[in-house]
Amino acid sequence: MDDLFAAHRSEVKSKVAPLASRMRPASLDEVVGQPHLVGPGAAFRRLLEAGRPISM
Repeated sequence: MDDLFAAHRSEVKSKVAPLASRMRPASLDEVVGQPHLVGPGAAFRRLLEAGRPISM
């Protein structure tokens, strides 16, 4: 049986999470700035999409 209050607990947890956690981009499309690295067809994006992430 599903928890009756799971949705509420999730909502509360997201409100009390640190600002950095709430604002962190979930995808490269949400990253602001550095278009030469993460924009469409850019070097870093191509590496990630190819499954070869690197340390920068």
